[in-house]
Amino acid sequence: MCGIYGMVGVRTPVVRCPQLLEQMGSALRHRGPDGSGALVTPPVAFGATRLRIVDPTPAGDQPFLDPVSQVLLVCNGEIYNAPALRRRYSSYRYRSESDVETIIPLYRDKGVAGFADLRGMFALALYDFRKRQLVLARDPAGEKPLFHARYGGEVWFASEVQALLQPGGPRRTIDRAAALDLLSLGYVREPRTMFSTIRKVEAGTALVFSDGHATKIVYHGSDRLPDGDASGRNVDSLAAIVRAAVQVQATTSGSLGIFASGGVDSSLIATHAVRAIGRDRVHLFTAGFSDPSYDESASAANLARHLGTEHTVVRTDDRSLTEALYTIVERVAEPITDPAILPTYLLAGAASRDVRVVLSGEGADELFGGYPTYLGHRWSASYSRLPRAVRRSVAGAVAKLPATDRKVSLEFLLKQFVAHAGLSFPTRHLAWFGTGVPLRTTRDDVTHTAERWGLSETGDPVQSASEFDYRTYLRDNLLVKVDRATMLCSLEARAPFLDPGVVRFAQTLDPALKVRGLTTKWALKRAAERDVPRRIVRQTKRGLSVPVGRWLKTTLREDVDRLLSRERLDACGLFSVDAVCQLLSEHRSGAANHARPLWALLMYGYWLERWGSEDGS
Repeated sequence: MCGIYGMVGVRTPVVRCPQLLEQMGSALRHRGPDGSGALVTPPVAFGATRLRIVDPTPAGDQPFLDPVSQVLLVCNGEIYNAPALRRRYSSYRYRSESDVETIIPLYRDKGVAGFADLRGMFALALYDFRKRQLVLARDPAGEKPLFHARYGGEVWFASEVQALLQPGGPRRTIDRAAALDLLSLGYVREPRTMFSTIRKVEAGTALVFSDGHATKIVYHGSDRLPDGDASGRNVDSLAAIVRAAVQVQATTSGSLGIFASGGVDSSLIATHAVRAIGRDRVHLFTAGFSDPSYDESASAANLARHLGTEHTVVRTDDRSLTEALYTIVERVAEPITDPAILPTYLLAGAASRDVRVVLSGEGADELFGGYPTYLGHRWSASYSRLPRAVRRSVAGAVAKLPATDRKVSLEFLLKQFVAHAGLSFPTRHLAWFGTGVPLRTTRDDVTHTAERWGLSETGDPVQSASEFDYRTYLRDNLLVKVDRATMLCSLEARAPFLDPGVVRFAQTLDPALKVRGLTTKWALKRAAERDVPRRIVRQTKRGLSVPVGRWLKTTLREDVDRLLSRERLDACGLFSVDAVCQLLSEHRSGAANHARPLWALLMYGYWLERWGSEDGS
C-alpha cells in the first residue's frame, strides 16, 4: 500500500519544479511510512511512499523501472493474483517479490488492455519512455484513489488531493457543479473534485496522455455476465464465491484485523478469515458507544465468542470523536459528509497498533440490497395503491411521532417513507438517500438533477437503486471514507465483497432475492447461514455512525453558529438561507431531526474554511 505522486512534462521536455516532489511525498507520508523512493529523469518525476505489506524488504520500494522496455511504474494497492502473473511472465527479470511489479510485464505484453487481468485494488501511474506517454489507471471498483491536474504543460498526479495543492501549483477554483453534487448527494461524483483544476481518474478506466492530448480508455468493460447466463446464481454458489474472495484477501504475514459490527457482512468475512488463516491470527475491532441505538459491540462480542477470536471494543465518546473530526478536517482536502468516517478513523487508529491489514464489508449493502431505502422502493407501489383516505390517516399518525436523535429510528424511517413513497423513482431515491439540503432552485430542480446524474428506473426499482448506489454512493463516498480514515493511520483496508467474482454474481442476481418481504440482503443471509449460526446472521445491524443530531445542539454548537451564519450562507450563493435557518431552528427546538442536511452543510463549511482558499494550506 502506498501513496504515489509525480509530474510529467507532456508538452515540455523537463518538469519545471522537481523540487516540489519532496513536498508532495511529505503530504502523503501517512499512506506509506515504511519506505519511499523517487526518480527524476526528463520528462518525468515519480515518487512513492510505501506501507510494506508484500515483500517488506527495501527491494519492493518504488518506483519500478524496467530498463529493457523503458517502463516506469508507481502503484498504490494490492494485486491479489500476482502469483499467477509471476508464473505467466516467469521469464521477466523481477528485482523484488512485490505484487505490483508484475504489472510491468503485463503491460509490456498487452498494453493498457492488460489491466483487465489484474485482480485487486490499485491506482497506478506508468510512463512509457518509448511511446512518450503517461498512463493513469484505477481498479474497477474504485477502491484506491488517484487525482490529476493539468498545469503549465505538465500533468501532476497524486493519491490524495492535498499533495497537488502546492504553492504555485493548480489554483483552488471551486467547481460549482461539484459543490452542488456534494450538497445534494453528500459526495462528489467522479471525475469531478471540489476544485475545477483537479480531476479524479474514473474507476475501471485508464487515462493516456500523449503529445499533450488525453484519451480515456475503459479497459475493464462491464462487470455483468452475458445476458441469459444464469450459471452460479444460487445461494450455494454465492457462499462459495464469497468464501473464495475472503481467502484471497486474507493473505498477510501477520495478524489480520476485521472491522466487525456483528452483522451478516462482517460475520461472514470473519468466519471465512478464521478458516483461512486460523483464529489466533484474526482480531476483531468494534466501535463502542454509550447510546445503545449506535452501539454494536454486544453483537460483535457474540461473533468473537463464537469464533474464538480476539476482540477489541474501541470506546468512543464526544471528546475522541470531536478530536477525530478536527483531524479529518485538517488533513483531508476533500469534504467527507459521512459521519461514519469519525469512528472508522478511531477504529483504524486502534487496529494499526496490532495489525497492518484489515478487512471490511464495503459493497455488500449496494450489491445485495442491504439498505432500508430498498425496502421503501419495494413497498412504495403497494402503499400508493391504498385508498387516499387510508394514506392520509397513516400520514397523520406518523406525523405525530416525536422526533428523536436516535440512530435511524423507526420514527425517522416511517416519516421518510410516508413523505416520499408516492414520488417518482428518481425523486424518491434522492429524497431518501440524499442530504436534504435546501438548494436555490434557479439552477435545476430535483427531477432535472436526478436526470443529470443518470438516475432512472429501468425495470425493478431495487435493482436500479442498487446499481446507482454501487456506481456513486459506494465509489465516491464509502470507499473514500474507508481509504482516508485507514490510511491516515497507515493501515491497509481490503473489501472482499468487491472481488470481481462477487460483483458479477450480485449484478446478475434476481432483485427479488435481494429484498424479499421485509428482509434485506435475503440471498446473502441465506448463504451466510451455511457457515454462520442463524442467531448471528439475523442480528440487527445499526451501521457505523455518530450522534450527529445531539452534537449539532451541544458539542458543535459554536462551530455551527460560525459556519452556518447568515453571512457565510449568503456568501456561498448556493443555499436558500431562510430555509437553512429554519432547519437549524427546528432541529435545536426538537421539533424535527434535521441532522442529515445540517451535517452536510457543516462539513462543507469546515472544508471551505480549511481548504477553499489559496492560503488555506
